[in-house]
Amino acid sequence: MKTTLTILLSFICLSLSAQKNIYESDKFDLLTKDHKTLAIIPFLTHLELKENLSDSEKLALEMKEGYAVQNALETYFSRIKKKRKFSVEFQNIKNTNAILAQNNISYENIDVYTVKELSLLLGVDGIISGSMDLNILLSDGVPNDFSLLDYIIGDSNYGRIGIKVSDGNSGKLLWKYEKQINRKSGTNTIDLIDLMMKQASRKFPYDKERPRAKNKD
Repeated sequence: MKTTLTILLSFICLSLSAQKNIYESDKFDLLTKDHKTLAIIPFLTHLELKENLSDSEKLALEMKEGYAVQNALETYFSRIKKKRKFSVEFQNIKNTNAILAQNNISYENIDVYTVKELSLLLGVDGIISGSMDLNILLSDGVPNDFSLLDYIIGDSNYGRIGIKVSDGNSGKLLWKYEKQINRKSGTNTIDLIDLMMKQASRKFPYDKERPRAKNKD
C-alpha cells in the first residue's frame, strides 16, 4: 500500500513540475494556424566536466551531446506519431543537417542565425531548438554507482535542458519546456527526451488531442 501511494505521489509531483516549467504563447493558435512542418536543429550544449579538456575536445563533446538530443527528439516524434495525432510533420534531421551544411551553417555558428533565417532556409514553418547545461556526457549514459535512496530523492543533478518551439514567420517563441536533469531523468539522452515529452505530452501544442483553452475575447 505504501509503495503504491509513493508511486502515485511521485507521478503527481512530476505532472505538477512539468506544468510549472511549461510556457505557451497566448498567440499560439493564431501564429501556427498555417503550420505544416517543423525542423529540429542541434541543441546548444555547455559542458562542465571534471576532466581537463582542450577547447577543441570540449567543442567536439558539446556537438556530440547537441546532435544526440536532435536525434532523440526525432526518434520520439517518429515513434509517438503512430499513437498520437500531430497537426504538423517533422523534417527529417538528415535533410535538416544537410541543408545547413550546404549553406555553411555549422554547430559552431548556428546561434548567429535567427529563427526566421533558419526557417526560410530550411523551408519549414517553425523551429524546435534548445539548450543544455551538463556536467556529464549524457549520450554515454549516466553513472550507475548510486544507491536506491539516490534514485528515490533524485540526488545527483546532472544539469538542465530547455526545449523550445519558435514561429518561423515572426521568430516569436511559441512554447518552451525546461527540466532539471538527474538520476530520475533516465539513463541516457533517449530516455531523457522520452520521459520529458511523456510528462509534457498533453501540453505539447501541436498534439491534436490536447485540451485547449477557450479563446479570449
